[in-house]
Amino acid sequence: MGTVQAAEREAPRSRVETVIDAFIMRIDRGMIRPGERLPSIRAASQAFAVSKNTIVEAYDRLVAAGKIESRPGSGFYVTPHRPKQAENETPAKIDAVDIVWLLREQLENRYEVRVGDGRPPAAWMEGSEVGPYLRPVSRPGQRTLPESYGSPYGLLPLRQRIALTLAERSIGAEPTQVLLTQGANDALDMIVRHFIEPGDAVLVDNPGYYPLFGKLRLAKARIVGVRRNPNGPDVDDLAAQAARTGAKFFFTQSLAHNPTGCSLTLPVAYRLLGVANEHRLRIVDTDPFADVLPNTHPRLAALDQLERVIYVGTFAKTLSASLRSGYIAADPDTIGALADLKMITRANSSGYIEQIIYDLITSGRYRGHLKRLAGRIEDATRQARDTLGRIGLPLFGTPGGGFYMWCELADHIDDKQLSRAAAEHSILLAPGSAFNPDTAPARPAMRVNIAHVGDPRFADFIAGAGAAPAR
Repeated sequence: MGTVQAAEREAPRSRVETVIDAFIMRIDRGMIRPGERLPSIRAASQAFAVSKNTIVEAYDRLVAAGKIESRPGSGFYVTPHRPKQAENETPAKIDAVDIVWLLREQLENRYEVRVGDGRPPAAWMEGSEVGPYLRPVSRPGQRTLPESYGSPYGLLPLRQRIALTLAERSIGAEPTQVLLTQGANDALDMIVRHFIEPGDAVLVDNPGYYPLFGKLRLAKARIVGVRRNPNGPDVDDLAAQAARTGAKFFFTQSLAHNPTGCSLTLPVAYRLLGVANEHRLRIVDTDPFADVLPNTHPRLAALDQLERVIYVGTFAKTLSASLRSGYIAADPDTIGALADLKMITRANSSGYIEQIIYDLITSGRYRGHLKRLAGRIEDATRQARDTLGRIGLPLFGTPGGGFYMWCELADHIDDKQLSRAAAEHSILLAPGSAFNPDTAPARPAMRVNIAHVGDPRFADFIAGAGAAPAR
C-alpha cells in the first residue's frame, strides 16, 4: 500500500480519511471499476494496517458520498451508475477572464494546477498541527458554546487578545476599538456600506484587490486607481488623484500586497500619511499576513494611531479560510457606527468560531502553527523565485512574506486569452487584468501563488505559450 503511506507523509490525515482518499483515488482513476466488489472489512483492515472499525466508518462515509453501495450479505461495491457532470462544471468551458470567474474558481477547486489561487494549500492550514482543533467537536461538552447572540462587537476575550497583539505592532487600541467580523471581506463590505455613497470617488491600489472592486461597484462608487510601485503606493499619483477627484477614502494593503507581494517602506509610509492629512483622506489598510510578518514592519496604523487609518485584520490567510473571522480596529466613533451596522445587517459574528480562535491563540498552538507557516512561506518563496527565473518570468519588486508574486508577461500576450488557454489544460491563472481597477489596459501580467508555481505543467505551459518577455 505505497500510495497510502505516501499520502500519510504528505499531509497529516486521520486513518479514516486516508482510507477514504485511497479508495476515491482508485475509483476515480478506474483502478476499481463500477460494480466491482471492494475488499472485505477484514482484508481492508489488514491492507491498511488499521482497525476494522476504521474501515467500517470509511465504507459508511463512501456510501454516504455515493461512491459505493452496500449489498447486505455480499459486501460493498463501487456504485455502478456514476452521475454525469453538468457541462458548466468543466473548467475549459468557462470564460476564464473576469473577477467573478476568478473568485468562483478559487472556491470550486476544479483546476489541477492552481498557480492563480489566492489561498495556501490545505496542508499548510487545516492539515497542520491546528487541524484537529478546527474539526467539529465529536463529543458533547468538550467546548462551551456561546450563549445567545452575544455582543455585536464580538467575543470580548478575543477582542482583548487582539488588542494585545496590536500593541505588539505599536498600534494602540482598546478592546472597545476592535470589532470582530466574518473575515476581511466582511470588514471591507461593512466599511463600504457605511461610508461610500453612489457616485463617490474612491482611491484603490492599481493593481489591487479585485473583490474590493466588486464591492465598490455594487455601491456604485467611482473607482480610481493609484499606481502601485514596488515600495508601496505612488505617493505623487495618490496626491494628484485625491486633488483631481476629491476622494475621501483610499483602500490599500501596505504589507505583502495582494497581488504584487511587495511591501510599503517607511519613507513612503510617512509621505503617504502627509498626503492623507493634506487631502483629508481616510485610509483603509488591510493586513492579512500580519501574524507571519515582523511586528517591526512599517504600518500606517502604528504611525497614525488610528486617527485617519482604519485597520483590517483577518485569520483567513494564516489560520483557515473556512474560519470566517477577522476584525476592524479604528477610532471609537467609527467602531461604534460599524457595530450598529453589523447588528442591523448580520445580527452578529460567530461566537463559536471566535471561541475556537481564542482557544488556539491562548493555548500556544496558533503560535506554533505560525512558526511552521512562516518557514513554509520562506521555502516556497525561494523555490518560486528560482522556478520563475528559469522560465524567464521577471518579478515585480521583492516579495514581502505573503503568498503572492507579480510577473509581467511579454508585450504581445493578452493575459485574458492566456488564462483561457491555460483553463483548457486545467491550469488556473490569475490574469493581471482582473486586478486592474481602471478601464485603460495595463501591461500584461499575472499573479502567481508561491505554493503552486513549482508544478512542471505550469512551466511547460508558459514556455509553449511564449508568455515570457524577451531577454
